[in-house]
Amino acid sequence: GVDSWLSLVPVDPDEEVQGEIHLELRVPGQGHPRVLRCHLIEARDLAPRDPSGTSDPFARVSCCGHTLETAVIKKTRFPHWDKVLEFELGESEPGEGVLSVEVWDWDIVGKNDFLGRVEFPLDTICTAPIKGWFQLLPFPSTAENLGGQLGALRLMVRLVEDRVLPPNYYQPLIQLLTEPILCPDQPPAGTALAILEEVTSGESRQDVATKLVKIFLGQGLSVPLLDYLTTRELARTTDPNTLFRSNSLASKSVEQFMKVVGLPYLHEVLKPVVNRIFEEKKYVELDPGKMELSRSRRWCPCRRISFKGSLSEARVRESSLELLQGYLGDIVDAIVGSVEKCPLLMRMAFKQLRRRVEERFPSAQHE
Repeated sequence: GVDSWLSLVPVDPDEEVQGEIHLELRVPGQGHPRVLRCHLIEARDLAPRDPSGTSDPFARVSCCGHTLETAVIKKTRFPHWDKVLEFELGESEPGEGVLSVEVWDWDIVGKNDFLGRVEFPLDTICTAPIKGWFQLLPFPSTAENLGGQLGALRLMVRLVEDRVLPPNYYQPLIQLLTEPILCPDQPPAGTALAILEEVTSGESRQDVATKLVKIFLGQGLSVPLLDYLTTRELARTTDPNTLFRSNSLASKSVEQFMKVVGLPYLHEVLKPVVNRIFEEKKYVELDPGKMELSRSRRWCPCRRISFKGSLSEARVRESSLELLQGYLGDIVDAIVGSVEKCPLLMRMAFKQLRRRVEERFPSAQHE
């Protein structure tokens, strides 16, 4: 466990870095003067710096007072340079000299954006060749000189470990929990599930529900479990408008059941639509306070499309509304057309739930 205060440090969004660079550095043993060969192979997962979600990266290498650069690779976060840059080492090298490799995003207007850097001591390179992937790092932080001026954050970290024993160790507990399901003639108030529901606090109810659903799924009794819990809640409910709105063991168990059983179904139905929405990167904005209409040339923040002249609020709203309605229509169509894909357990559980609710509130006004 960790419990400590950490000083906050300033962050420059332009200097936030990510990704790695693939390098090969060597100094051939023969030849005079000695030459350091820096092979810039490629980089991956660089930070996006352009509105298109990509960058125009190039590498800048500095050594022994000289600086060389690679070509710019347009519109990518995974550039492949395959470029060898050579630096002549002086008589006094390597000493305490370093080889610095920086990656930048080239911009046609304004200054280039920093993407990360890595440094290598020259004496290390001269001793043995270096090759591999290296994490890009930001410029050295000046946070040490601030003396905690920005405040601190208390962070608690702990590792939670689940110990799983052989199945026979759990049989007495499983028998106790499943007894009201397998032997429904027992008085319901005295069962382990009923007592568990009474003594479980609101904070721990989520964890208890998660464990119960997993146990009963393993026993093939998840649908009877939900029927048992929801029936008890229905019996306590007098106003149908408040049905299943309490933070009860029944509502939490249904929620966890849907997460465990229904998550693959959710992904299968909605993932294609959601992926397409992200890939199209269409501009949608309905909030007038966030529309930029006064600029003579307006750039869409998600794609590089410029509109000459000012856009009217009505035009942006109309376009956004049309896109949004189209996307929502696709989502609804995907859901409505997915009946056969819906897991059988979910369909059984909710069919039973509907029947129980109709029994509890049979009048026509609740139909």
